[in-house]
Amino acid sequence: MSLLKRLEKEKGLQEKEKTKGQKKPQNTVDPYDDLKVRIHKEAIEKLEDEAKGRKNQPASNLAGKELAARVEDLVNEIVDRDAASLPRADRHKITLEIMDEVLGFGPIEPYIRDEEVSEIMVNGPKQIFVERKGKLTRVSGAFRDNEHVIRIIDKIVSPLGRRIDEAMPMVDARLPDGSRVNAVIPPISLVGPVITIRKFSRDPLTMKDLVGFGTLSQKMALFLEACVRGRLNIIISGGTGSGKTSTLNVLSSFIPEEERIVTIEDAAELQLHQEHVITMESRPPNIEGKGAVSIRDLVRNALRMRPERIIVGEVRSGEALDMLQAMNTGHDGSLTTGHANSPRDMLARLETMVLMAGMELPIRAIREQMASAFDMIVQQARLQDGSRKITHISEVVGMEGDIVTLQDIFRYESAGMDDRNRLKGKYRVTGVRPRFLEKLKAAGVILADDLFLE
Repeated sequence: MSLLKRLEKEKGLQEKEKTKGQKKPQNTVDPYDDLKVRIHKEAIEKLEDEAKGRKNQPASNLAGKELAARVEDLVNEIVDRDAASLPRADRHKITLEIMDEVLGFGPIEPYIRDEEVSEIMVNGPKQIFVERKGKLTRVSGAFRDNEHVIRIIDKIVSPLGRRIDEAMPMVDARLPDGSRVNAVIPPISLVGPVITIRKFSRDPLTMKDLVGFGTLSQKMALFLEACVRGRLNIIISGGTGSGKTSTLNVLSSFIPEEERIVTIEDAAELQLHQEHVITMESRPPNIEGKGAVSIRDLVRNALRMRPERIIVGEVRSGEALDMLQAMNTGHDGSLTTGHANSPRDMLARLETMVLMAGMELPIRAIREQMASAFDMIVQQARLQDGSRKITHISEVVGMEGDIVTLQDIFRYESAGMDDRNRLKGKYRVTGVRPRFLEKLKAAGVILADDLFLE
């Protein structure tokens, strides 16, 4: 979205906010609220006028440092004129807040920049929580009112061609750095507009990082790398916030450069650095209720794109059937994630998701497809001390009667808490040699025998 269009939208939303006439919550204590609104409005109007004056010139939009410097100059000019007696500390604080408002996402912008913050939660205009090192804490920042929060949500989703309003009060989106955003507004939310941001590292995590964090052991890392290079079909399962997407991103980095990769997500989050990557993103319906493109539509279309690897950000419903069919028809090396509390639960959920496709398939047929499609399940969990660990790496062995059989190759065994309230535990090798070693050998990947010994 051009600077001119973005500023026009900001101005329109500010007018709506002004005319809404809502009473401010009783706990509003910032004495400079009105001043900041005036400065923000005037700064946007001036930038809008300048953008209109430049629109027919080759360099029609300011960007980056030039825009930031111009905004800072404008804010300082207005403060000098309207509030010259402000204490230096308050003046500096107001300048930073206005710059965050114009250039970023308002009160949450400092936490978006903070690399230690992994998650940001806005619960209505007056409550902001952040997660640092697995622990949630409330921070002092706040929005002015509901309209202020909605304006920031609109600023996030508009460049992606998405919308949020009473007709569509929920939206999934992403920030420019790939961080995942979910927003919910009234009447669905009873506490006011809610924003949840799952941040991703600007520099994608590597397997070395995960080993350093204690997410898995060095042996597990070598094994998973071999499995990806050997074109095994892998599903990463776990609860919300367990780190599934980060692990998927790391595993995807082991796909050879020369292979054609198609990624399918609700909101594009994966950060692949291979050259031959096609990224596809689902699309919600438009204001008329038409034009929706689901994950299932994208999976079916991906099969016509000559993919060598298909990566689905998360399977949630009927697309599981299309994934199973793809994996059973020569598309080896596919990767995906799903919500489940254990490898066995993941299989049960996959059954349910396949049935959601609307096909009247017998349970045994579904289980046979699962047993032949997936080679391995990687179970990840967020533990009570906030740490994220891969708790099981399990092979999908096959069918015994009507049951899909699993066998653990690696697992994490907890041993209580230490005196600093951190979990003690150990990654164990079960001693079982996976049956797919021959498949890896055929793909030119050979694992040392001592990898499966304690």
